[in-house]
Amino acid sequence: MAKEKVITRVAIVHLIGGQAKPGTTLASYGINMAEFTRQFNDKTKDRMGEVVPVQITAYSDKSFKFIIKTTPVSVLLKKAAKVDKAGHNQLTDNVATISKEEAMKIAKYKMPDLAVYDEEAALRCVAGTAKQMGIKIKGVDLSPNKTAKEGKK
Repeated sequence: MAKEKVITRVAIVHLIGGQAKPGTTLASYGINMAEFTRQFNDKTKDRMGEVVPVQITAYSDKSFKFIIKTTPVSVLLKKAAKVDKAGHNQLTDNVATISKEEAMKIAKYKMPDLAVYDEEAALRCVAGTAKQMGIKIKGVDLSPNKTAKEGKK
């Protein structure tokens, strides 16, 4: 009778595409690090140097499976805005401004990992992150719409 695989851990780790190495980041997951890094680097060689989130499911027999996610919105926004750091205070810091087209490009890229049904909702998610970072998006207003205000009467 075959032994059943038991999931020991599920975690999301941010690694650099094509450049993962065995080490302390992966040691705590109890997986075959050499095999994981080989597979991860093969699958992400086209994203060399990018931050790549990966969801790792580790099993009791040291085997694993992983799912590669899209680059975080914050990283994409900093790249589009050409800034190294986000603002510390969203009310007073305005570190950069990007166009609605650049934000929509990010939203379309992130669609597979966002819990939204259309590109406009994805754009609002990206705009929300941008607002928290002190990055303004030309032509995008995050104030609540009239129907939401009317519903709160």
